Amino acid sequence: MKNLDVNAFLQKVKKLEKGEKLDLSSDEDLSIGIMNLISMEEHFFFTYNKTGNEKYLDLLNEVREVRKSLLKKIIKEYEGEVWCISKHLLAASMRLMEVGTKYLTKGDKKNAADLFKKSYHLYSLFWGLNLGVVGVSDVKKNDEEKISFLTDEEKPKVKKSASIFEKLGELVKKAVDCCRE
Repeated sequence: MKNLDVNAFLQKVKKLEKGEKLDLSSDEDLSIGIMNLISMEEHFFFTYNKTGNEKYLDLLNEVREVRKSLLKKIIKEYEGEVWCISKHLLAASMRLMEVGTKYLTKGDKKNAADLFKKSYHLYSLFWGLNLGVVGVSDVKKNDEEKISFLTDEEKPKVKKSASIFEKLGELVKKAVDCCRE
């Protein structure tokens, strides 16, 4: 993956930090909102099928149109199936997060933690795709990859053999900070 195209990514992060291009904290909030809209679409689908009431199809369609317009605010340029891949990454991330929360409520922290990690990996892949850090064909494990643009103090604590998900997760932590004003 050519070092996660880190130089281009670093430039994007620096611009983002200066507020020059995107406000990723707002985009992160927006992505969570979009996740919830996708969930609403699913609930309207199931409710329609359980009740047969067509008003749920109308509601599903309205929510879908809102979701599409908001997704365009984050996914400005894409090729091939990146739009659909992005939508499904957000949907899968949200579902795994919800199931993890259910495990946590039952006191099963081990399974909750596993699902939360997987959810975050999918969420990180969403950002990797949409910030141009990773291409669809780049999602593979490569033990030789390094995150070389960071100083020793900045380097995330990622094992050399870390998966692409772990590396993207560390990069996203640096770039997407919902607490940054």
